[in-house]
Amino acid sequence: MKFSEMPYTRPDLEAIRKESDAVLARITNAQSAQEQIDAYLAYEEMSKQVGTNCSIAYVRHTIDTRDQFYEKESDYIDEISPALQEMDQKINLALLHSRFRPQLEERFGTLLFKNLEISVRCMKPEIMELMQEENKLTSEYQKLYASAVVEWQGETLPLPKLGPFMQDPDRAVRKAAYEVRGQWFEDHRQQLDELYDKLVKNRDAQGRAMGYENFIPLGYDRLGRNCWGPEECKAFRDQIAKDLVPIVARVKEDQAKRIGVDKLKIYDDALMFPDGNAKPQGTPDEILAAGREMYHALSPETKEFIDFLYDGELLDVLSKEGKAPGGYCTDFAAYKAPFIFSNFNGTSGDVDVLTHEAGHAFAFYRAARKGYLSALMSPTMEGCETHSMSMEFLTSPWHEKFFGPQTRKYEIGHCEDALIFIPYGCMVDEFQHIMYQRPELTPDERNEIWLDLEKKYRPWIDYEDLPSYSRGARWQQQLHIYMNAFYYIDYCMAQTMAFQFWMASLENREEAWKKYLAFVDLAGTRTFEDLAHGAGMKVPYDPGCIKEIGEAVSKWIDENPL
Repeated sequence: MKFSEMPYTRPDLEAIRKESDAVLARITNAQSAQEQIDAYLAYEEMSKQVGTNCSIAYVRHTIDTRDQFYEKESDYIDEISPALQEMDQKINLALLHSRFRPQLEERFGTLLFKNLEISVRCMKPEIMELMQEENKLTSEYQKLYASAVVEWQGETLPLPKLGPFMQDPDRAVRKAAYEVRGQWFEDHRQQLDELYDKLVKNRDAQGRAMGYENFIPLGYDRLGRNCWGPEECKAFRDQIAKDLVPIVARVKEDQAKRIGVDKLKIYDDALMFPDGNAKPQGTPDEILAAGREMYHALSPETKEFIDFLYDGELLDVLSKEGKAPGGYCTDFAAYKAPFIFSNFNGTSGDVDVLTHEAGHAFAFYRAARKGYLSALMSPTMEGCETHSMSMEFLTSPWHEKFFGPQTRKYEIGHCEDALIFIPYGCMVDEFQHIMYQRPELTPDERNEIWLDLEKKYRPWIDYEDLPSYSRGARWQQQLHIYMNAFYYIDYCMAQTMAFQFWMASLENREEAWKKYLAFVDLAGTRTFEDLAHGAGMKVPYDPGCIKEIGEAVSKWIDENPL
């Protein structure tokens, strides 16, 4: 079924509650493990239908945030989602306390029950109102960001369309684009500060209501992290600061020489080459057609997948006024269908959408056809991001379809950009840990902490006197800090996994693809550690992992000049 043909029905909370209660009664009164298994599978099917309607409403709302119908539906779903979570928790608790648990574990696997134990730590009735308020605050931030338009060269543009000008070969143009973007955030400083302050205090209150010292343990549980915690996360960040930042600093020095500047400014940060970064050749339709050709060539598995995606209208990638910023992949479980959302802006990022987000979509497509439970359809987030970031590199033999004579430039820029990103992502993560350890901080104190972390993770950055940037408020442009607390480090861990898959593919592409496919096809039936080690890869926080990866990637850069 095509996306445009998918019907939407508002989830009826009372009907869902009635059906949920009936399932709960079946589980509670069951006289055998099979009765509980049958009841749980029935709840699973109902949940797929509810989740599909929620996803349809969310996608149609983000495609056009001005659509009042889907805005109201999105608000309604925000309101009822805590109640839906409460129902899930009751079912989960019933399974966890089942007298037939050994048989259930034999049928569904022990990891499901470990994940359920984490899940029930995320919710209790006392925090429902706080969760509803949190949903409203994140929606308010997203709507504010989506409404952002700026005046540029006589035109009114949404913020994503400034992207090409922020990478323009003319330094004056780049600086002006950064100034315009920064000024929008400066003009909305009070709203952004107030929203984040409310979010931090709200989440802190939720953490304390759950019996924790602060929000951090609850934040980790919400992400379902089942094999690592804050200590492993800190060990990973420490490796990045010690072993990777010096390598990236050298890459940035080379970049400065390459583009002909004495000292890099923030508005030079994204420009990799003096004549401009590699840009995809052709119209958006031609780029999409090239993406289809690429996946046809990569493997039989990706050929089947991409035809399903394109023929089903399961992507919306053109930037337009009123469309929410950013990009994501979601799914419609009832149709076993993924969906890709993005904002093309004429930069190499447009191609990254067809590799990164398509990596997520491909993983869902495969898992949905293996009959996994919804709770095991995806690994934890760093595993999901490994799917996508690895796909960016495993598709490299076909990047010429997008970039033509600029392919080499793209490959170098893409590698360096991926390397440069990791310290930034670690900085975002450490910033958030400090924010939730010290929820009483003022907006100015938060900005000062951001500037201090820049010195640790990105000592080459110079904000000059740009509005918003220079006072340390760059973090307010990072959607995850507001909307998905603690999620960002998952990208960093995944990037180290992607580098490992890439290096393996340079030695033997077919074998690397087999390893990747095995990683993907296990979906969420293994922990991240087990997935990584099972594919013959190191876990990012394994001792020495970052030093080894940094040296390998640095060597590739040295051996592959433009």
